[in-house]
Amino acid sequence: MTTRAWRTGVATTAALVLAAGVPELAYATQEGAPANAEQAPRSTGGQLPDGWRISGTGPERELVWTASKPVPIGDSRVEFHAGDVRLGVPVASKDQRTFRLPLGAAQVGAGDDLKVLASGRRLDEAGQRAEARRRSAAPEQRAANAPLAPANPVDPGVKGRYQTTSGEYSLSSVKLPDFPAKVEMKATVVGPKNATGPRPLALFLHGRHATCYNATGEDNIDWPCPSGFQQIPSYKGYLHDQKLLASQGYVTVSISANGVNGQDNNVEDAGAQARSSLVRQHLARWAGWAKDPATAPAAVKRLPKANLDKVLLVGHSRGGEGVNRAALDTLHKAPAAADGYRGPVRWKIRGTVLIGPTIFGHNPAPDVPSLTLLPGCDGDVSDLQGQIYADGTRGTSRGKALHSSAYVIGANHNYFNTEWTPGQAVAPANDDWDEGNVDAVCSVGTAARLKPAQQQKAGSTYIAAAARLFVAGDDKVRPLLDGSHRSAPSAGQARVLTHAVGAHRKPAILPTTSTKVTGGKVCNQVDRNEAKSCLPEESVFRSPHFAWWTVPSEPDRHAVTAKWSRTGSPVKVTPSRPFSVKGSDALALRVIVPPNTTGTKLDVRVTDTNGRRADLGRVTVDGLPGTRMTTSGWAREVRVPLKAAVRAGLDQSKLKSLELVPRTTKGELLLMDAWGWRPGTPAPDPAKNMPRIDLGTLTVKEGDSGTRTVRLPVSVSGQGTGKVRVFVVSPGQGVKHRTVTVKPGSQGVDVPFTVKGDKLFGESEWNYVYAKAVRGAVVGATDGSLTVQNDDPMPEVTVTPVADDVAEGKPLTWRVALSAATESDFYLANLRILPVTSGAELSTKDVDPTWLLDQLGIEPNPELALSRVYPEPYHPWLWLNVPQGERSALVSVPTLADTVSEGTEHLRLQLAVSDEESGDVQYGPEFTGTVRDTA
Repeated sequence: MTTRAWRTGVATTAALVLAAGVPELAYATQEGAPANAEQAPRSTGGQLPDGWRISGTGPERELVWTASKPVPIGDSRVEFHAGDVRLGVPVASKDQRTFRLPLGAAQVGAGDDLKVLASGRRLDEAGQRAEARRRSAAPEQRAANAPLAPANPVDPGVKGRYQTTSGEYSLSSVKLPDFPAKVEMKATVVGPKNATGPRPLALFLHGRHATCYNATGEDNIDWPCPSGFQQIPSYKGYLHDQKLLASQGYVTVSISANGVNGQDNNVEDAGAQARSSLVRQHLARWAGWAKDPATAPAAVKRLPKANLDKVLLVGHSRGGEGVNRAALDTLHKAPAAADGYRGPVRWKIRGTVLIGPTIFGHNPAPDVPSLTLLPGCDGDVSDLQGQIYADGTRGTSRGKALHSSAYVIGANHNYFNTEWTPGQAVAPANDDWDEGNVDAVCSVGTAARLKPAQQQKAGSTYIAAAARLFVAGDDKVRPLLDGSHRSAPSAGQARVLTHAVGAHRKPAILPTTSTKVTGGKVCNQVDRNEAKSCLPEESVFRSPHFAWWTVPSEPDRHAVTAKWSRTGSPVKVTPSRPFSVKGSDALALRVIVPPNTTGTKLDVRVTDTNGRRADLGRVTVDGLPGTRMTTSGWAREVRVPLKAAVRAGLDQSKLKSLELVPRTTKGELLLMDAWGWRPGTPAPDPAKNMPRIDLGTLTVKEGDSGTRTVRLPVSVSGQGTGKVRVFVVSPGQGVKHRTVTVKPGSQGVDVPFTVKGDKLFGESEWNYVYAKAVRGAVVGATDGSLTVQNDDPMPEVTVTPVADDVAEGKPLTWRVALSAATESDFYLANLRILPVTSGAELSTKDVDPTWLLDQLGIEPNPELALSRVYPEPYHPWLWLNVPQGERSALVSVPTLADTVSEGTEHLRLQLAVSDEESGDVQYGPEFTGTVRDTA
């Protein structure tokens, strides 16, 4: 990354924030809105990659990417990146092909390694070509389905004893912060008939899908739905899950969130807080109806009274992130200004089920038990970032809540919801897996790929398992969720693999930079440095454990990696201090081996601080079915009993090291962590007084002189002491991070910035701050920003000819001058190419082809007048740039000499200057260049 490109990343994201909050700027992000110009980028050593262009001038400049085919509306977030820097979230056109990101005055050029990513998946042509090359580098293996695990004695997917009744309610819409339009309060309910006493409540929240459709099959993500369109009933897509739970005695409600989906592209957290607010709005109504049943809607009156002391939240995709935030907000109140629900908490959330969830903030609720379903053939949230709902809780709180991750082989993203499933949905629906690429695991018809009914049955079964464990407290279903290698007969032939953290597990080994490893090394889960990364770019598989967050490198996310080429080469792991497994029945390991590998055998040894060693036993680890298109590097949980350690007299409270000794001739592994394990499910015992941190935003003027310190507004609530890590991204300074201790009575997390005043015109500067919980704390709003606005007047711009009457083969040249130097490169002035009013006009054949490609982004053929190279009403522009600190610069048009007699030709230009803040363009004097024929 160059310094220029880095500044682009900072400025671009800020432009999104401004566009989201200022209606006057929002029009520039809409497809088809008027623009002052569309042109190729300024000359930066080459043209932008295929599919990219720059539109507009000054603050109206946009980075535009056009896909070769529509990008389906989904839950993953389409993002523009320049190298390792996230530029921002673009706005999609109605046909989902063109994506626009406001640039303001920031520069983007051909050397900036532009990418379009959605949950780690490359969408742009260059990325797709690179991915195709990577896939073809070695043949894919066809993975055979292993036999199902032994059946669990208790099957939660069996229909219960109750008949069910259903209905709907629709209440007055609610206003949520940051959303201009109100959001609907609509739901479908299913409950048991003739059930006595209050019944536990399960609430479902769908994810981000198209909101509206019409009779011709068109869909969109507008809100409210335009004339001729009706709402897509995504909230009705979990009736099969609701009916199963209702038959088992649960009152269920599935709520509609189209109003959030249609407006969440303009908020930094992608709607997580809004979804939480909506969930708690509904829970508050249910609490009121439980207290006063006469006030309930007719559909609710037909159901048993809901027990708000026993609530299960189920969320799909962005709905998963929404219910996680609702669980967090229930235990740790959100700041009132950002929260759409400000009433009392009259419910207890006993657990969450997260189906193919997003987790853009990487902020799981550590004290609320969770089950995360990871679809192995997810074509939407394809990096399976929901794994962080388990991994991200390690060490952040008391660790008593069980956090289970379930990898569902052959499941896609959409089919858990029948209204997102072709043949079942009333509106247009699709298989989110990209059928443009034949895949040995995930293409329809392969042995591993689940049919919709199979996938939905498996989903229902495991939702019911979570309800039975988290809400009903039945420990007999725990082996289905905690990595004990058991299957549920009701899930049919669906292979669902699980592992877990928390509950009765004792932390044994969590790799850090101070962990010593022989026979392998500690690697970084998120690092663009190939030598340090756990999975370099050329790796043949991807891992959900290493889902990228916001910064290109993160501390304290590590694993142990090892490769071996002979049997018996030990991998010895020695943490910085002894670890204890005292009171545990077994040592549990979470180990990743490459997909499609089978029979990796490892002997497990431990040594205590007295030097006594015990061979605990042998484990066998198989890889998941996978290809280079799947995210199949998922850790298998294996366990060895600790009886041998007891017999050998080891001090289990002071173990020094762990050894993994391969008994296969070659292989590789990644060790995520190790735990002391024993059966049972303890009460979660939430830490109610943990501090909660929410980052805010601040805009200040730079001032004319001196320096001053300003501080980012940070909300801190709660009475405990905890630690958070703060990342600061500032222009030209890269990413800096530090760990902050939050204590009772503290005024907040101190994030200071130095603002230097001057009288030089320049672009505004944007600084971004991100926060993650480290220990004993939670984070709500993970993103904050400081904008330092330029408050100096723009210098006057003049243009004078240097050589405006030349023979062909010589360059036409003008000088652009400023009345004062600027603190950054000045490029708010441009020369618009207009049709000549008389005589012949210079054409694409008359100028240097390299200049033509760099400056205007076109080829010489077909021959066109320079003013006509773009379709009406757009005009081409010549970029002007005056470097920082200088007062003038030259702009030239290199012409070609030829043997064709053409006569005198002309080039007509007009000065255009864009106002930095308003975006208004003022047109100035015109200039004519003359090129005389020499033939």
